[in-house]
Amino acid sequence: MNRKATWFDYVNVLILMLVVVICLYPFIYMIAVSMSGGGPISQGKVWLYPVDFNLDMYRYVFEDGRILTGYKNTLIYVALGTACSLLVTVLGAYPLSKKQMVFQKPIMLMIVLTMFINGGMIPTFLVVRGLGLLDSIWAMVLPGLISTWNLIIMRTFFLGIPKELEESAKVDGLSDIGILFKIVLPISQAVIASVGLFYAVGIWNGFMSPLLYLRSEELYPLQLFLRNIVLSSEMTGSGAPVSGNIVVVEPAMKYAAIIISTLPILCVYPFLQKYFVKGVTLGSVKG
Repeated sequence: MNRKATWFDYVNVLILMLVVVICLYPFIYMIAVSMSGGGPISQGKVWLYPVDFNLDMYRYVFEDGRILTGYKNTLIYVALGTACSLLVTVLGAYPLSKKQMVFQKPIMLMIVLTMFINGGMIPTFLVVRGLGLLDSIWAMVLPGLISTWNLIIMRTFFLGIPKELEESAKVDGLSDIGILFKIVLPISQAVIASVGLFYAVGIWNGFMSPLLYLRSEELYPLQLFLRNIVLSSEMTGSGAPVSGNIVVVEPAMKYAAIIISTLPILCVYPFLQKYFVKGVTLGSVKG
């Protein structure tokens, strides 16, 4: 850190600053539009900050009782789905990280093939319907229970754990399950947090699965309710009062819905970021 900065350092900083601006500007623009009045939006006056500031679009969205139902359902799906997915991924990745496992290489090959070959939407739907999972909570959990990519990341992480730890635990009389839960998992917080974040974000942003498998509105996640609210605002038309004196402006309505659905995950990420970087890096370069 004491060395003199070179031209490469300055170029690198400029490029990274440009990347930050490119990543942040869409969110800044959406927030500005969602908090602006209809006139400035239609005239193209909104760029970086709200013009004619108001929170009508957010009030309109939250006054719709379906939003609270959507948040509740989504939190249930995220909590249950992430817990089940992590458990199954751990129970699959740990034995696959052991070279003495019978048929380890053929099984791993078949698992990797699923990344390139799959049945597709219609066969998957038929399987879900055949198992009687349609219009149930489990339709949001079981079809995407495990991700091949996450399994590989976790398996690679387990490969890097020193064998001496497990050997000493066996000397103390621990079984394989005991070693997994008492020795391996406590030192694997980084990869568990990273893979858990992958699963949670996937379930939170899930749209096609609930659209295909759910029929009852009381089971809809947040994404479907926001979709219905946006569609209803489009059918009503921009500039039309739909709730008291609130006038729906279509772009502002859409951006408010996006912010509402994205903000919770963005708030959680900073707390897991240190585990995320460490877990993904170790789980991808060892092996």
